[in-house]
Amino acid sequence: MPMKWRKLGLITAVSGGLGFNMMLADKLDPTILREYDIRGIVDDTLTEDAVTAIGRAFGTVVRRGGGRSVAVGYDGRISSPHLETALSNGLKMAGVNVVQVGLGPTPMLYYAAHTLDVDAGAMITGSHNPPEYNGIKMVIQGKSFYGDAIQDLGRIVAEGNYETGDGEVSTKIVFDDYVQRVMDDFKAATDLRVAWDPGNGSAGDVVAEVCRRLPGEHFLINQKIDGTFPAHHPDPTVEKNLEQLKTLVAAQNCDIGLAFDGDGDRIGVIDGQGRVMWGDQLMVVLAGEILSRKPGSVIIADVKASQVFFDEIERMGGKPVMWKTGHSLIKSKMQETGAPLAGEMSAHIFFSDGYYGYDDAVYAAIRLLSIIGTGDESLSDIMDRLPQMLNTPELRFDCDEARKFQVVEEVAERLKTVEGITVHDIDGVRVQSDDGWWLLRASNTQAVLVARCESTTEEGLKRLKSTLTDQLIASGLEAPDFT
Repeated sequence: MPMKWRKLGLITAVSGGLGFNMMLADKLDPTILREYDIRGIVDDTLTEDAVTAIGRAFGTVVRRGGGRSVAVGYDGRISSPHLETALSNGLKMAGVNVVQVGLGPTPMLYYAAHTLDVDAGAMITGSHNPPEYNGIKMVIQGKSFYGDAIQDLGRIVAEGNYETGDGEVSTKIVFDDYVQRVMDDFKAATDLRVAWDPGNGSAGDVVAEVCRRLPGEHFLINQKIDGTFPAHHPDPTVEKNLEQLKTLVAAQNCDIGLAFDGDGDRIGVIDGQGRVMWGDQLMVVLAGEILSRKPGSVIIADVKASQVFFDEIERMGGKPVMWKTGHSLIKSKMQETGAPLAGEMSAHIFFSDGYYGYDDAVYAAIRLLSIIGTGDESLSDIMDRLPQMLNTPELRFDCDEARKFQVVEEVAERLKTVEGITVHDIDGVRVQSDDGWWLLRASNTQAVLVARCESTTEEGLKRLKSTLTDQLIASGLEAPDFT
């Protein structure tokens, strides 16, 4: 959908002796206003003018909440420096002071927002999307900025209902402080051989510095920050993107391999045999150490997590909680329950145990290395003893935006008459039976439905797939390809 503009005339603002000229967007393309962040195609749905307008709208929200300062960071995409300037300009026009923390992963911006004397934070990042995308992640008063709050930014822009002022820009490089904070919680008795793949994402420099400070032997690939992502797509939750890491682990006889997404808030893990440890499995390992010190703690995972997670947390003396998918939603639930750890299948891992409660993949890596380095088991040993399940990958298939939530509601209504099952409806429908479970939910960020099935047997998995297929057909949809 093309942007619509209103020619407001030339607007000149001066801050710190520097002037800039611009026109502001009259209306934002609604597709960029996502559930958890701003996301769009650069110079198409997401322009510099649009980012300036968003900055002014976000600054307005900060001002009306009693704040006056925002930390701003940016990732390694080609467009990010220009968009950071545009965002900062908009914030200044709302009378907000901007503290620029520079290039780095999103968790470094979160760290700045928590530790500097600021009221909010905004990160220019396209996360794990292709190179032509970019966006903005925001926090305010230490909490996620998402959902209706993001939609409100669009309304402020459309109405031109801004606060005005003359903010200033300063620079505070937090790189060294952030790396040191991550390293503060490292503990190890055994030196490890570790393979690292930042995937040319914005965590590259942080990973390199962490490796310089860690004991053991470390092997880095795709370390250089490059927003074109020449090696592979920056999403470690897709197994094909881990092939280079698997090769490196094997070639260097490593104990573990670690990968990161484009903005460093999601982690990928490979054991010494080249097997992927998925997000819910990783959560079990991380939770075990915490529960040994804090028995009875709440540990949160999203509805896509394996039943193994919920069973293992309970077995280890914890209280497993199933919650909605989405990093902002998980963080909010974590604050509500006081959980020391939470996570998603998508490998966003959140520590409030000794940390700040946001998703930080490098910090999660340090906590995992500490567990392996001080324990009696290798990561491969841990993988071997985890219960093995048969499951489908996360299946995503197109469904019209106006129809996707209706389909889930129709399925939920039909399930009310089915005996012998348990239905969890906190986010879509997750249906538990003697065979295992299947899930159907509507994506909050795309015009797709998401499905997954898990069982202990091939026959059970086949029956679950068949049941899910029947429900989709009953709502007039084609079944996803389970192969």
